[in-house]
This record gives sequence, structure tokens and C-alpha cells, in this order.
Amino acid sequence: MNAAMVNNMNPSWVPEGYESPLNIRETEVAIKCVKDFFEKELARQLNLTRVSAPFFVYPESGLNDTLNGVERPVSFGVREQEDREVEIVHSLAKWKRFALKRYGFKHGEGLYADMYAIRRDEDTDHLHSILVDQWDWERIIDKEERNEETLKGIVRKVYKALKNTEKYMAIQYEYIEEMLPPEITFITTQELEDMYPNLTPKEREREIVRLKGAVFLMKIGGVLGSGEIHDGRAPDYDDWELNGDILVYYPLLDTAFELSSMGIRVDEVSLMQQLEVRGCTERKDLMFHKALLDGELPYTIGGGIGQARICMFYLRKAHIGEVIASVWPDEVAAALESKGVHLL
Repeated sequence: MNAAMVNNMNPSWVPEGYESPLNIRETEVAIKCVKDFFEKELARQLNLTRVSAPFFVYPESGLNDTLNGVERPVSFGVREQEDREVEIVHSLAKWKRFALKRYGFKHGEGLYADMYAIRRDEDTDHLHSILVDQWDWERIIDKEERNEETLKGIVRKVYKALKNTEKYMAIQYEYIEEMLPPEITFITTQELEDMYPNLTPKEREREIVRLKGAVFLMKIGGVLGSGEIHDGRAPDYDDWELNGDILVYYPLLDTAFELSSMGIRVDEVSLMQQLEVRGCTERKDLMFHKALLDGELPYTIGGGIGQARICMFYLRKAHIGEVIASVWPDEVAAALESKGVHLL
């Protein structure tokens, strides 16, 4: 049975013979090493300025990322505002467009922020925790730049930052060997379905990264020829025709490893089209959606890059709990510890 199949079946599975070269304290030092270098490299490649970002927003603002539309946000009442409800963000996908305008950013400039989220409905496994940390970034483009050429150009810059970080970490730690391919391959979800029609979406992803090493899987959210969607996307931030995920092959777990989700954001037309597809046109009356439809927000491209994900990838860890302090079922945590996987 291959590693990915075991991984999907058993949350406490560990690759045979796995032993991290780093103990917990050494891992914490290495995590900062990864984050400090990549953050600066990403900002340099994309011309980004770091900004502060909210941990929670008012639900009626429409600023929270609704993910697939079924995940429940963590919310609480603010005592000094007579228990007015706020929600912990799932991501900053929409907030960033407001910030770009409010802070006076210009064409070709962008911002990034440290984002922490609590995704209470996440199915935890080797790659997922209910605590999420990522760099959320956004950059202003012209309307004429809302095309695949622009998207691919930015993807290549992000991939260059990822490649340069791997090279840097390989210099810092002798046990880390470079394995990302020189170039990233572009493929659409429909092309992938046509290649592997009898596989599930996740199985298709694994096969294509096994073959190519690193791919940008494009056009996520819309219906495929089979009548299914490859994966869920909220209808009100990415344009489903101009988005995608950066996926790389991770031999330790024999799986596709998502490092980033990104895309050109919706304009007035694609927003209404996608709201209609998902049957949630009532959102057009929320603050964010009204501002977008009224032409008050800039056209942008943006995404999120998992901080724990890239640390797990570069440090060659078997479980994301080795690089992020979250919570796990007691029996899973105990089983992993007994096998030498030391959770933070």
C-alpha cells in the first residue's frame, strides 16, 4: 500500500523509518529561518509591503472568506458593543482589496500580512490543522491585465521565491536537498480530468505532481465536463477562470502538497455570474460586494501561502503538527508521539 493511501486511511500513520533530523528546539529555530527568508523573498519578487491585518471582522461587512460556504466561522460577542458579533477570519481574501485602496497603493504595488485563522470544521490530518497561518498577499493590476498571461507571470515569481527559499535552506541544513524542478508546469482542471477521468480530484493531483514535480493547477471552482467541480472555491474573491493552486510533489508522504492558492480576483461581471451559480446573489448587498459592483475597489491579483505548509515542506517533516502548535485528537497525538513525531 503506498504512502498516500495509508495517510488517507490512518491519521496516526508515519512513514517507515521516519525520524526528523531536528529536535523540537532546533525545529523552532529552523521555522524562523524559513519564514524570515521566504517573507522577504516574496515581498521582493512581487513588490509587496507588509501591513497589519485583522483577526476578526463584522459578519455583515462581507469581508470574511466563506471558503466553500459550509464551514462555520468562530464568532463571539464584544461586551463593550452590547455583544455585537464578530467572526474570526478564514482568510483575508477580500479585506486586502479594501486595504489596497485605503492605504493608497498604486498599480504594480501590493501588500502582504500575517494571517491566522481558526477553521473549526477542518478535517485534520498530516497536512491540515484547525489553526491556519499564512501570508495573505494582494497586488493591484489594470483591468486589461485580467488574463492568463498576467496570472502565469505572477505564478512564476511566486515559484521563484519558493525555489530560492529551498536553495537557501539547503545551504543552512545539510540534510535538506533541493527537489523542486527548475520550472513550474501549467495545467487546467479540465485537462487534468481528461488525463485521469477515472480518478478522484485528489488522486489526479497526486499523479500530475508525480509526473511533473510542480504544477499550477488552473481554473478551480467551475463545473467540469463530468458535471463535477475539482474543488470548492468561494464565489466572491477568485475569478474561477483565472485562479489556481501551486502543487508540488512530496516524496516523504507520496502526495500532492499544496503550497499556495491564488488568482486574479473577481470583477463586476464574474462576481455576479459566480454568485448566481452558487445561489447566493443576496450577498451583492453586503458592504464588500456593493463596493466592488460600484467600481470602488481596484482590480487585483492575490493569494495565500501557508506558513506551516512551507515549513513542513522545506524541513521535510512528516506531520504539520511538527511545525504549528494546534490541537489533535488525544489518541492521534499519543500515537504520533510514540512513533517519533513530536508535535508542537
